[in-house]
Amino acid sequence: MLGLSNIYKHKKTTLLFIALSCLLYVWFAYFTQRTDTLQLILLYGCLFVLGYQILKTSGFHSSTSLSTGFRILVIASVLFRLLFLFATPNLSQDFYRFIWDGHMLLEGFNPYLYTPNYVINWNTSIPLAQDLYNGMGALSASHYTNYPPLNQLCFVLGNLFPGNSILSSVIGMRLLIIAADIGTLYFGKKLLEALKLPSNRIFWYILNPFIIIELTGNLHFEGVMIFFLVWSLYLLHKGYWKCAAVVFACSVSVKLIPLMFLSLFFWWFTSTSLNDKKNSQQKKISYAEPNGLSTFAGIKKLTVFYTIVGITLIAFFIPFFSMEFVNNYSKTVGLWFNNFEFNASIYYILRAIGYAITGYNEIGIIGKILPLISVLVILGFSVLKKNNSIPKLSTSVLMVFTIYLFLSTTVHPWYIATLVMLCIFTNYRYPLIWSVVILLSYLSYLGIGTADKSENLWIVALEYLIVFSAFAWEVVLKKRLPI
Repeated sequence: MLGLSNIYKHKKTTLLFIALSCLLYVWFAYFTQRTDTLQLILLYGCLFVLGYQILKTSGFHSSTSLSTGFRILVIASVLFRLLFLFATPNLSQDFYRFIWDGHMLLEGFNPYLYTPNYVINWNTSIPLAQDLYNGMGALSASHYTNYPPLNQLCFVLGNLFPGNSILSSVIGMRLLIIAADIGTLYFGKKLLEALKLPSNRIFWYILNPFIIIELTGNLHFEGVMIFFLVWSLYLLHKGYWKCAAVVFACSVSVKLIPLMFLSLFFWWFTSTSLNDKKNSQQKKISYAEPNGLSTFAGIKKLTVFYTIVGITLIAFFIPFFSMEFVNNYSKTVGLWFNNFEFNASIYYILRAIGYAITGYNEIGIIGKILPLISVLVILGFSVLKKNNSIPKLSTSVLMVFTIYLFLSTTVHPWYIATLVMLCIFTNYRYPLIWSVVILLSYLSYLGIGTADKSENLWIVALEYLIVFSAFAWEVVLKKRLPI
């Protein structure tokens, strides 16, 4: 094992880049506000340049998990996240609602039944209620919570961190997200090795400045959802499909997004029996072509898989269940399709066409049509693409979720974290480019060049021009196929 002196001797350039990154992350976390436009751009850009140099000089493309370079990358990944530990999120105010929901549960209230607007007028037992209420903003305060049960548990655990302050709750939740990222590093690396893919690809996600800032820094629990999703894919690849179903349900119970991927598992179970698949992996032979008997057995196992997912989800939701909960939750989720607009692409084009034809916003109609198109796309990838390996399955999930985001009325930056993770199992790299230019969505939100602080559509257009160009180049022009 190399000592510290030898590590410095052989990797001193990498260590220099890590030290510079530490300084910039501290600057970003503690001395940068969302309104500091130029500072945001410069810090974000420099962190990506330094991140690339860290990967390049560490022997990223050739090192193994036992090498000094790999260990340095792991240490750097954890260190960068710990630098945010005592920082209040500076690009998002969602964490105020997270803390609020956690305190609601700790006080014995069902967070799905009461809006903050209602609670603030009749109950003062919630710690720091007024500060949380003011911090979350009027939009969040006027709506019922839309965070699933396992996510609510994370809020509770965060609030249990000693201190009884907003910062102590932030630290508690941040530690959970950091732990989830470490779990993603572990299972993501093991899955890459099992697929005979370079294990160092995991650092495209773990060391990505966008992931560090948006998940650890801004406290978005997509990181926990992704941990369960990657763990589920690993178990599925190893043949433990019943355990994979439970873990997949945990992913859904953090964020609902993975629900749209369920139908994509059809060919995984029906293309050949799972026993044949497991044996073919062990013997390193190709999968057998399906026959009537194996297809029938596969459908039975697919049904069991879906049943396990369903039962697990029901178990998570039962403590909160009531007809009022169903009504409130469905309305809140529906708002994302019919009321909210942010950083959209195709929807904004259709909205402009609607304005030209009718003279007013047609989100009520367009917001209902676009999800139907997404459903058709999902069904198409489920039936027409034989997702009988993890790379093929990951590619289909990547394409489906990308198209979903292209058609969405609301695309917050942290939504693309799932794309960044999935691309490491495929031949596609456009999510990495999107993770660089996604900062533009914050700049458009600040209303640069607009008097009323509304979105600057020129900046939104620039973002999607880059993203669509990268997507078209890789998916259409280069005609890259799944691995």
